[in-house]
Amino acid sequence: MEQRGGCKAWRERRCWFAFMVVLDVLWSGAFAQIRYSISEEVEDGTVVGNIAKDLGLDKSALKDRGYRIVTGSTEPLFHVNQNDGILYVKRRIDREEVCERTSPCLIQLKTVLENPLEIHYVTVEILDINDHSPVFPEKEKRLEISESALAGARFQLQAARDSDVGQFSIQQYKLSHNDYFRVEVKDRGEDRKVPFLVLQKQLDRETAGKHKLRLTAVDGGKPAKSGNIEIIVDVLDVNDNSPVFNKELYSATLNENVPVGTVVIQVNATDLDQGANGEIIYSFGNEVDSKLMDLFSIDANTGEIQVTGPIDFEKSRIYEIDIQASDKGPAPLTTDKSVLITVIDVNDNAPEIEVTSFSSSIKEDSKIGTTVALISVSDLDSGINGKVICTINEDVPFTLSPSLQENMYAVVTRSELDREIISQYYVTIVAKDAGDPLFLTEKTIKVVISDVNDNSPEFSSSPYTFYITENNKPGALVFSVKASDRDESDNALISYHILRDGRGNKLSSFLNINSENGDILALKSFDFETLKTFHFHVVASDSGTPSLSSNVTVNVFILDQNDNAPVILYPLSSNGSAEGVEEIPRNVNAGHLVTKVRAYDADIGYNGWLLFSLQEVNDHSLFGLDRYTGRIRTLRSFTETDEAEHKLVILVKDNGNVSLSATATVIVKLVEPKEAFAASDVKSSAKADEENNVTFYLMITLGSVSALFLISIIVLIAMQCSKSTDYTSKYLQETNYDGTLCHSIQYRSGDKRYMLVGPRMSIGSTIVPGSHANTLVLPGRRRTSEEPKAPNADWRYSASLRAGGVMQSSVHMEESSVMQGAQGVLVQNWPTASSAADGEGGEVSPPMGAGVDSNSWHFRYGPGGPGAPPQHLKPGEVPPEAFIIPGSPAIISIRQNQGGEDDKSDFITFGKKEEAKKKKKKKKEKKDKKDKGKDDGDE
Repeated sequence: MEQRGGCKAWRERRCWFAFMVVLDVLWSGAFAQIRYSISEEVEDGTVVGNIAKDLGLDKSALKDRGYRIVTGSTEPLFHVNQNDGILYVKRRIDREEVCERTSPCLIQLKTVLENPLEIHYVTVEILDINDHSPVFPEKEKRLEISESALAGARFQLQAARDSDVGQFSIQQYKLSHNDYFRVEVKDRGEDRKVPFLVLQKQLDRETAGKHKLRLTAVDGGKPAKSGNIEIIVDVLDVNDNSPVFNKELYSATLNENVPVGTVVIQVNATDLDQGANGEIIYSFGNEVDSKLMDLFSIDANTGEIQVTGPIDFEKSRIYEIDIQASDKGPAPLTTDKSVLITVIDVNDNAPEIEVTSFSSSIKEDSKIGTTVALISVSDLDSGINGKVICTINEDVPFTLSPSLQENMYAVVTRSELDREIISQYYVTIVAKDAGDPLFLTEKTIKVVISDVNDNSPEFSSSPYTFYITENNKPGALVFSVKASDRDESDNALISYHILRDGRGNKLSSFLNINSENGDILALKSFDFETLKTFHFHVVASDSGTPSLSSNVTVNVFILDQNDNAPVILYPLSSNGSAEGVEEIPRNVNAGHLVTKVRAYDADIGYNGWLLFSLQEVNDHSLFGLDRYTGRIRTLRSFTETDEAEHKLVILVKDNGNVSLSATATVIVKLVEPKEAFAASDVKSSAKADEENNVTFYLMITLGSVSALFLISIIVLIAMQCSKSTDYTSKYLQETNYDGTLCHSIQYRSGDKRYMLVGPRMSIGSTIVPGSHANTLVLPGRRRTSEEPKAPNADWRYSASLRAGGVMQSSVHMEESSVMQGAQGVLVQNWPTASSAADGEGGEVSPPMGAGVDSNSWHFRYGPGGPGAPPQHLKPGEVPPEAFIIPGSPAIISIRQNQGGEDDKSDFITFGKKEEAKKKKKKKKEKKDKKDKGKDDGDE
C-alpha cells in the first residue's frame, strides 16, 4: 500500500510539475526573477530575503492567494511566510551536499500565487566556507621502487580531496624531509592538483631497504587545513650480493656409530639481497665424492649436515666436505666453503681371536708346558679401546703363555693330563678390551686327549663267584667274565685266557674261554656229589704296546640237582634188595616200635629231604609210620583174629622239583613172646658189635684232636716266653735288678686289652724299700724315645698305708695270674696289668698279707703290646679303668700333678665287691658334703 501511495504521489508531482512548466511557458509574461545569497551551515530560520517586498507583492493578499514555494520530492531547504512574504532557511544547508563541487552553488526556488496565477523564480546562492580539510583516500601508501631505479624517476601519487572549493580547496602538497625524494604537483584544473614523487638519487636496498615519507595536502583557508598520508617506499632488491658464510672455517667432531639423522653441524650463510635474491640454498660441492654423499646429507634450506650412513672410525678418521650456498636470483650467485668433520673413536669393535696354529690332539702323557695352539688377538679400536687382555677358563689344565710379540699367545698344558678322566677339553679363550663399555670375545677350541696304554684291564668283579648246576651240558656256555680297559682303540682291545699254572689244578683243563668276549665253556659235565667247588684264574690282556694285563680269581660252586634217588639203608636183605622181616611179640601194646626204615639221598637241601609214607599195608589200623623219621609203630594191641604176618611197603621220596623215590618192604611177623625174646637177643648182639666199632673210631678222632691242641698250646707258651726274655734288657735297665719276666699273655675283654704278667725273683736278692729297681715298664704308644724317670714323690700307698688319702673309686675283678716271691714259691694270685691309655702308666703294690714284703714288688704299667719298646711313665698318666688288679685288696695310688691336686681317679682300690661299693658310697657322700660347704662359702 505504501509503495502504491508513493507511486501515486510521485505521479501527481510529475503531473503538477509538467502543468507548472506549461503554465510557465503559457504565462511567460507573468513572472519575475530575483537572486539571494547565503552562506552554508547557517542556522534554521535564518532570513534569506523579503520576496514580497522585492517583487512588490501585496503582503495582505499573499495568504489569500496561496503564496507558496513549489518543491519536489525532497524536503525543501527554504520556506516563505505567507503573512509577510519573507524567505527563511528551513534546515541546515551543506553546500558540498547540495552542490558537491559545483561552483557557484545556486538553488532555484519557484514561488506561486493563485487567483490569478503568478509564478516567480527566486535563486539562492549558497556560499562556501572552509569547513573541510583535505583528505587522502588512504592513510598509508606503499610504493615499491627498485634499487636500480635512476635519479629523476617520477612516481604519481594519489591526490588528496577537499570538499571545499575555490580558495578553500587544496592549494599545495608538502613532503617530509629526506635525501632521496621530493614532491612535484601538477595542476589539472577544476581545483585538481596531482602530486608526483620524484627520485633525487639512486636507492640502495642493502643500505636502506625501506623509506617512510609523509605527504601533506594544504588548502587555502585561513587558518589553513591540511591532510596527511604516510608513504612507505620499499626498495626492491636487485641480486647484486653473493651469499656470505658466517665462519671462515667449519669443523665438527662426531662419534662413530651415531644413529642416522644425527645433526653433525649447521652451516649458515647470509645474502644482503632480498627476496629470492636473498634466499639461500645449501648443497654439496660439485667435486664431492659419492661415498661422502652416502654418509652425509645437507638440508638445502637450513644448512644442517646430517648423518645418513654408518660412520666408522676404523674406515676414516677425518671427512672434508665442500659445500655451496646459492641464492635464488635470476642469475644465482654462489659461495663455496669446506667443512672438516673429525670422527671420535668409540669402543664399538670386539676383540678378534685368530688361531694361527692348532694341534687338535695331544697325548695324555705330554709334559707340562707342551704347546697346543698359537693364537693372536687384535682390536680395530684405538687407544685404550684397542688394548686387549687375554685369559683362559680356569677349569682346564691349560694356560696362556704370552710371547715376545704383542698380542701373541701360546696355549700350553699346565698340569698332567689323563684321558681316562677327561678325554677332551673345550678350551675357551676370552679376549676383552679396556674400553667402556667393555667388549669381549670368546673362542672355544676343542682339544682331544689321545690315548696311551697306561691302564691295565679291570674286571667287573673281583673275585668272580659263579654257581653252576650239576649235570651241565658239555661244551655249553656256563658263565662269562668281563674286563674293561679305560684306554681306547687297540689299547682297550682285550683278550682273555685261562691261567694254566701247572700246580695240579687239573679242573682248569676242563674249561675253555673265548679270547674275545670272555665266555667260558665247560668241556665236561660236573657232578655235585663228586665236586662241590673249585677255582681258577683268568688273565685279561690289552693289545697296547707294551701290553698290560690283569688277572682275576673265579670261584665256581656246583649247585645240586635232584639227580639221586633215595637209597634204602635198612631194611636191606642179603641179596641187596630193600626187604626185611621183623618179628614182634603178639602181646605188645600200642605204640610199640616195630622197626625204623633208614634211607639217605646223596643230594642236599630239599633234594635230599626224605619223607616216608605207607604205600601198601594189609590193615591200616595196626601200624603207623612217622613220615619224617621212618619209625614204624603199632597203633593198637594185637588180637587173636589178626593175621600172623603183615606186609608193609614203605615209599621213601625226596622233595625235589621232580621228586625221586624208592620203596622198602617190611614183613612183620607176630610170634609168641618166647620166640620174640630169642630173636631180640640175636639182634642186640649184632647192634652191640656195630656200636663198638663206632665208639672205637670216635676215640681215635678225639685223641688226635686233643694232641694237636696240646701241641699248639706248648708252642704258643714257648713263643711267648722267648719274647719276654728278649724284653728283659729293655725293661730292666738298672744294675741292681736281677729278676726276669717269665710269663706275659695278652687277651681282650670287650673293648679292653689286658696283659698277664708275673715276675721271678732271684734268691737272696735285696730290694731297697721305696726304690724302683724292680719296676716293670710296659711300652707306651706315644713317647718311645724318652729316658726312664723316677716315680713321682706322691706315688705311695693309699687306704691303710696312707693317712688322709681320699678313695675315689674301687673295682673288684676276679681275673689273676701267678706271682712268685723271692724264693720262687707260689704265694699269691696277682693281678693283670691292662693296656693303659696312651702315654699313661702307674705302679702297683702287692696286697697286704699276701706273704710278700710290701717293698719287694713294684712294677709300672702303661700302654703297649708285646714287642713294643718299654716306656717309663709318670704316675697319674693313666686312668684307673685302664688296668685291673683282681684278688684281695691291692692299693694303687696315683697323683696327676706335683701340686697335690687329685684327679677324679687319683686312687683305685681293687678288693671285694661289697667293700668297693661301701667305699664308693662313702666317698660320694664326703664329696657331696665338701661341695655343699664350698657352695655355702661362695654364697
